Amino acid sequence: MKKNFLWITLLAAAGLMAGCKEVDEHTMTVNRDWKFQRLENPDDPADGFQALEFDDSAWTTVDLPHSGYLEPLVITDQWQGVVWYRKDFEVDESLADKKIWLTLEGAMSQSKIWINGELAKEREGGYLPVVVDATDYVKPGQKNTVAIRLDSRDNPYTGPKPMKRLDFCMYSGLYRNVLVTMKEKVYISHPVLADKEAGGGIFITYPEVSAAKSTVQVKTHVVNEKAGPQTIQVAQKVLFKGKTVAEKVSEPVVLKTGKDVELTESFQLSDAPLWSVDEPNLHTMKTTVLVDGKAVDSETTRFGIRKLEFRNGHEFYLNGKKMYLRGTNRHQDYPFIGYALSDAAQYRDAKKIKEAGFNVVRLSHYPHSPAFMDACDELGLLTLDAIMGWQYYLDDDRFREYCYRSSRELVRRDRNRPSVLAWEVSLNETKDMPDSFIEELHRLAHAEYPGDNTFTAGWIDHAWDIFLQARQHRIMHDYHKNLDKPYFVSEYGDWEYYSNNAGLNQDRLDKDRRLEMSSRQARGFGEARLLQQAHNLQEAYNDNLNTHAFGDGYWVFNDYNRGYAEDIEYSGVVDIFRIPKFAYYFYQSQRDPAQGAMAHVASWWTKDSPLNVKVFSNCDEVELFLNGASLGKQKPDTGKNTENLGHPPFTFALSTFKPGTLKAVGYINGKPAAEHLVRTPGKPVKLEIVIDESGIAPQAGVNDTVFAYIQAVDEHGTVDPTYADVVMVEMDGDATVLNTDALMAEAGIATALLQIEDGEGDITLTASSGNLSGSLTFKAE
Repeated sequence: MKKNFLWITLLAAAGLMAGCKEVDEHTMTVNRDWKFQRLENPDDPADGFQALEFDDSAWTTVDLPHSGYLEPLVITDQWQGVVWYRKDFEVDESLADKKIWLTLEGAMSQSKIWINGELAKEREGGYLPVVVDATDYVKPGQKNTVAIRLDSRDNPYTGPKPMKRLDFCMYSGLYRNVLVTMKEKVYISHPVLADKEAGGGIFITYPEVSAAKSTVQVKTHVVNEKAGPQTIQVAQKVLFKGKTVAEKVSEPVVLKTGKDVELTESFQLSDAPLWSVDEPNLHTMKTTVLVDGKAVDSETTRFGIRKLEFRNGHEFYLNGKKMYLRGTNRHQDYPFIGYALSDAAQYRDAKKIKEAGFNVVRLSHYPHSPAFMDACDELGLLTLDAIMGWQYYLDDDRFREYCYRSSRELVRRDRNRPSVLAWEVSLNETKDMPDSFIEELHRLAHAEYPGDNTFTAGWIDHAWDIFLQARQHRIMHDYHKNLDKPYFVSEYGDWEYYSNNAGLNQDRLDKDRRLEMSSRQARGFGEARLLQQAHNLQEAYNDNLNTHAFGDGYWVFNDYNRGYAEDIEYSGVVDIFRIPKFAYYFYQSQRDPAQGAMAHVASWWTKDSPLNVKVFSNCDEVELFLNGASLGKQKPDTGKNTENLGHPPFTFALSTFKPGTLKAVGYINGKPAAEHLVRTPGKPVKLEIVIDESGIAPQAGVNDTVFAYIQAVDEHGTVDPTYADVVMVEMDGDATVLNTDALMAEAGIATALLQIEDGEGDITLTASSGNLSGSLTFKAE
């Protein structure tokens, strides 16, 4: 289908072309040049802010994604309140007979949307898209204005509990993309606006899946809002790597004005590559609506053919292959900007999770970005896709209906994604959910996605297909015993080593010792405590493998803010800037060597380093060298916490410290397969700057957010882990440093969060600290 000329006209008239990103033939992101105002007192009157004629010239101009408030690195009193966004645009007169939708992918959290001064939508909840049918509000041939009011204060009808005791942050702002979609009046519907159970838009399912033969079934919902009956057909192509592998055109259907129809087609595919965590093969469905043989609408839907099933009550199989799912939980926030990550930053997080050795992510405790879901589809990460919920239930019809709507819309948003393992349409760790409420949430998910490939997951063993339980609850209550259904360890490795009431022995330790033995360890706390965290994770992971759980999710992938505490929650395997800790490499060593052999020496090798040197590796044997001399080759550790479970580390007991280099070489079938070297750090001589790309280089013109790691290194390029000074930075070019605090090096690395703007020309970051300095010049793509 040719590019829609009228759509290009709309963008050009609005002066938006340079700042828009094409999503498909009919949809663009509209993220540039919004007017923004934060109310210092949320109860202040906002007289006329929604009006078409309001003068917003004094407001700040911002690009999306955008945070309503830049927080400090450690948030002790999270900002909550009211923010406003406005945007003007011109609409050509020729667009008078078009269908126009406005979609806010993420707006925190109670939203009101006016178009040309008329209230077009009110919506509670900040994690699922707010979709507005703007057709009747837009006025072709003149200036149009969208005004959006967002209130991020506590709301009992959406929950969860008040921010002062929530234990994670919810932030504020238009923190994901805003999309505008334009179509003809005969069109494929939007699943949210259509509000049809198991319908609306494009819905792809897989009645039959095997390596030899698969059936792909697609249901397409078409609406006629033209004056008079229309003779329609739906043409569809299935493509793999750009090549058409199947295509069909439906029989003509006469569709009367104001009516709609759902057309279902099946494709039989032989030897179709299946989607899996190791081989995430993605197909494309190209759907075109024809009226009297002429194309009037089209959509492109990416999908993956796969079969999820449980056998023998609790064993998980993907495409007929039994698997144990090794996972982690994720909070979606960044330092300073909260939830306002660019799509590229979302991908970088997913890439790091995959490279850490995980194959499933529990999306705690809310729907995550479509861009993150895209990355999971592409990289081969299964997900537990969750509605918002955490230790909170309100016995009120308005709250229940919010949860029901969230469940329906979550399935409608993500149902075509191969990465979705289960729908966590449950309120996490909420004991007082009534049976009727649980049963309705379970029913809704299955009604929205009928068939065998659908599983609900929830806390409290009841109606859910999959029982979720944290390890600390298993230790205290043994809820998992005698279950006749699949069990996933929803969280482990943190709370049971931290709290004095989690079932282990913390109640017998003084507070300082309890903190030293916990899994909440910052990179700056030193090697011994980082190794303690890795030991805890190894012990807990092995304990999970002793149960009939089919998978687990470590708490948590990245350090994060809790909104009220005096410090960051440090249980991540990477820190808040996504810099790996030793525990990251423990998980990497659990992956199949076929997915990448690895070895990592978990030591900084200084005079204060532990002499029992840990090497994490997925190889058969590891040989350790000190200054070129072999210290021996050995098999993985054995003992209480290692034997026959997972892949144990390799511990080399050294008698004395000698400065120099430690090199580990991993062997598979007697042949070298991986190696890693660490060197005793010398005195720092410069600051070395590294941009965190993680699969995607900095992106221009999309408000990309990327970390720049400023490392104090010696003459060999080795980071000095004792360096903890303030680092000053300067930017030259189309980029901004977003840090709200002074940059302080931790374990030798200071991190600047950069926002890439138009990105035209060179961008130079210069850093200095005492007598150390360094700079990096790069280009955004």
